[in-house]
Amino acid sequence: MATIRKRGKAWQVQIRPAGCSALTRTFKRQPLADAWARQTEAEIDRNGLAFNFANSNNITVGEMLARYRDELLPTKRGHVQEGYVVGAFLRHKVSQYTLKHATPHIIREYRDERLTQVEASTVHRELDILQHAFAVAIREWGYPLSQNPVAAITKPPLSNARNRRLQEGEFDRLMEGCGGSRVWWLKPVIILAIETGMRRGELLNIYSQDVDLEARTLHIPITKNGHPRTIPLTETACSVLGPYMSDNDRIFPPSANAFRLPENVNFGIKASTVRQFLVSSGLPSKKSERTEEKSTEQLAEIAKNQALMVMCLH
Repeated sequence: MATIRKRGKAWQVQIRPAGCSALTRTFKRQPLADAWARQTEAEIDRNGLAFNFANSNNITVGEMLARYRDELLPTKRGHVQEGYVVGAFLRHKVSQYTLKHATPHIIREYRDERLTQVEASTVHRELDILQHAFAVAIREWGYPLSQNPVAAITKPPLSNARNRRLQEGEFDRLMEGCGGSRVWWLKPVIILAIETGMRRGELLNIYSQDVDLEARTLHIPITKNGHPRTIPLTETACSVLGPYMSDNDRIFPPSANAFRLPENVNFGIKASTVRQFLVSSGLPSKKSERTEEKSTEQLAEIAKNQALMVMCLH
């Protein structure tokens, strides 16, 4: 019933009783792991499911996160990046607290400590993952916690303004800089970002079979919100993609992690930015208010007049 495996320098025990949530503990030495497994299995045989709740107060934050990492993260698209965050939590002292002692005060101390080390946006993402782990533990795994301690604290405020516009001459200097780079795909990726407003991950996952140069469309099967979409392509975008079309490979080779941007640079257009663009161009921001359709070329021309930069700085 018990599974014991080595993780780094520690030994992890996982027991999955029939009809009961899995129990996980981590030990520094294998004999301790073996002894806990035998004792736990014996108590389950004697007391059945009652053991799961009677001993839940001894479960640590680290054990909860280890289960979250093993059972839930593999089902998420961002499991690699989130796995790094969970791993960092497991190395932090906060993981040593039992669930009953993981109070909002403990989480606030973690938040304040991390704010002295990294940006507020990083701390916000870390707390989001920790909050979701607690939520799953309460809702899905039946951990008898009175509250989610992360939900009870104030997360760092985020500055997500996207109001930087492309100034005169900046695009030419950007293209000149790309031309001097040995990275061949840098220039076409940036041009496509400006022409389409696609996110970095979407740009780097363009496959030739998703591009229809004749219809001038691009199908994006995997998006941030989980809903695939097909977007129109401008003439410039088609001319950029055309030379790199192949049978079945990705057009641009690097991964999203390999193509890192400065901290204040983002690909993609936020909905609020689009609304600002429409209003400033004299176009209704709600579809129900529109009296005429605009072609891709007309919108592209308006965007040029607005000098809107989709690689926005904040």
